[in-house]
Amino acid sequence: MKENKPNETKVVVLGGLGEVGKNMYCVMHKDDIVIIDAGISFPESDLLGVDYVLPDFTFLKENEDKIRALLITHGHEDHIGAIPFLLNQINLPAIYAPNQAKELIAVKLEDRNIRYDNLFVYTEETKLTFGEIEIEFFRTTHSIPDSHGISIKTPNGRIVTTGDFKLDLTPIGPMADLYKMATLGHDGVDLLISDSTNALNEGYSASESKVDGALGEMFERCKNNRIIIATFASNIYRLKHIFETCYKHNRKICIFGRSMENNINISIKGGYINHKELLVSPEEANTLKPNEVTILCTGSQGEPLAALSRISNGTHRQIKLRPDDVVIFSSSAIPGNALSISKTINKLYINGVKVYTNTALADLHTSGHANEDELKLMIRLLNPKYLMPFHGDYRMLKKHANIGIDCGIPKENTFVLKNGDSLSLVNHVITKSNSMPGEDIYVDGNRIGEIGGAVLKDRQMMARDGILVVIINVDMKHHELLIKPNITTRGFILINENEELLKKIEEKAENILRKELADQHSNFASIKTNLTTELYSYISKLTGRNPIILPIIIDIKKEVQTEV
Repeated sequence: MKENKPNETKVVVLGGLGEVGKNMYCVMHKDDIVIIDAGISFPESDLLGVDYVLPDFTFLKENEDKIRALLITHGHEDHIGAIPFLLNQINLPAIYAPNQAKELIAVKLEDRNIRYDNLFVYTEETKLTFGEIEIEFFRTTHSIPDSHGISIKTPNGRIVTTGDFKLDLTPIGPMADLYKMATLGHDGVDLLISDSTNALNEGYSASESKVDGALGEMFERCKNNRIIIATFASNIYRLKHIFETCYKHNRKICIFGRSMENNINISIKGGYINHKELLVSPEEANTLKPNEVTILCTGSQGEPLAALSRISNGTHRQIKLRPDDVVIFSSSAIPGNALSISKTINKLYINGVKVYTNTALADLHTSGHANEDELKLMIRLLNPKYLMPFHGDYRMLKKHANIGIDCGIPKENTFVLKNGDSLSLVNHVITKSNSMPGEDIYVDGNRIGEIGGAVLKDRQMMARDGILVVIINVDMKHHELLIKPNITTRGFILINENEELLKKIEEKAENILRKELADQHSNFASIKTNLTTELYSYISKLTGRNPIILPIIIDIKKEVQTEV
C-alpha cells in the first residue's frame, strides 16, 4: 500500500463487498487505525475441505503498530468469526463489543484456548478517542440484541456505519435510536457505509412482532402435537418469543445443537431471554406428553450434521420422530441452501410429520435486514454527502447505490467497491484511492492460507473424476523397470468391472516408462512429469474423464551376485 498523505483519512475494505459475509474494514487517520468487525464466511460447495473463509489480513500485518482497537457492531459470525484467527496473527490492543457480542467472543476464544484480557463492553453512551479519531455508538434493530451503528469522526469529516440493521417500529427488543441517527445527520455525515443485504426487496421488511403472532397461532393450531422448531441459533429475538410462547402454552423446551445452547445460555445470563425454568434434558423431554414439550434445534438450512437433519434421517441418538409431530421452519433459505433444505423437508414428510415453512400466508420468519424503503429512511435520517453500500453481492450494492441516487445523493458520490479497495477522505471530500490485497483466505483444519487455487482445483478434479495411482518399481542405477506398473484407483472406476480398461492403462504406462528409462539422462522428476502428461491425454481420450494421476516411483537396488 502507498504511504498515506499526512492529513488523509482512509477507509480500507478487507471483506464484505461482493458477498454476504466476512465483514471487515478499517478507518485510518495519520498513525491510528480502528478496525470495524472481523467476520468469516462459510465455504461454497466448490471449496472442498475448506472450513472457513477469512478476509486478507495483509494490510493489518503491514500496519500492526498503528492498530488501536477492533470495534464490533454485533455478535453474528460474519462479524466476529475471524477474531480468533486475527488474534493469532497480529497484536490487537483492545476489542470493544456490545454485551451479547462480548459474551459470544469470550466463548469463541475459550473454545480455542486463546487468552485475551482486553475485551471490553460498550453501550450507546460510550465514547472512545484514538488520536484524532472520535468514536460514538447508536442503537439499531437487528435479529440479535445489542446491535449498533458506529460514528467515526476525524478532522476530515464524519464516517457512519450502520452495521446490520432494519427499521422495525414494533420490535421484540428495544427500538432503534432514530433520534440519535437524525442528530448525527443534522451535525453532518460525510460518508455512510450501509447494509445492503435486502436492497433488492421493495417496501419494508415484516416486523418481528408479526412472526410472534404467527407462531402463537401455530401453537394454538397444534396444541395437541409435539412441536419441533428449527431456526437460526443467532436469532435471539426469535428464540426469546419462542420461550415466551412456550411459557404461555405450558410447554417445556428441549434444546439440540451446540450453537443453539451457547446462544441461549448467553442470552439467559444477559437477561435477554427469560423463563430458564422451561429447559429440560432430552431424557425428560422423551417422558413428557406431546403437548407438554417443544424441541428447539439447529438445522434450518438443511446442514447434514445439524440436529434436524439427523432427526429427519432417524440417526439422532436421543430424539425419534413421531407420526403426530409438527416441524416448523422459522427461517428463510440462505442462497445456495434451497436444495439441502428441500431434501430435509422431504425426509420429514416421508416420516409422516407435518411441516410448516415461511410463506405469504404464514409469517414464520422475517429478515433482520432493511428492505428498500428502510434504506431510504436511513439515508434521509443521516443525510450523507457520500454513500458506500456494504454487506452484499454486486447487484445488492448496485441497487443500494441507485437507492441513494433516488434520495438525492449525486451518482459520482456513490461508491460500489470490491474487497481491497479504499477511499480517501480529505477536508470532507471523498475520492477512490489505491487498492491492496483483498483475496479470500481459506482455513482448512489448522492450516490458514496454505490452500490456494491449485489445491482446490485438484480437489475438485478428484471429486469429479477420482484419482489413479501408478506404483512403479525401478532400478534407477541401471535404468531398468523391474516389474509391470501396478494401477489402483479411487473414485475413477470400479476395478472389478473394468479389468480390460485397467489392462490398457497398465500397458500404456509400461510403454511410456520403458521409453523414459531408455534415456540415460532421465530422473525421477522427468519420469513422473512425462508419465503423468501422456497418461492424462490417453485416459481422457479413452474414457472422457480426467482423474488425478499420482505416480509413485520406488527405487530398488538390484544385488549383483558373483560366483566363487
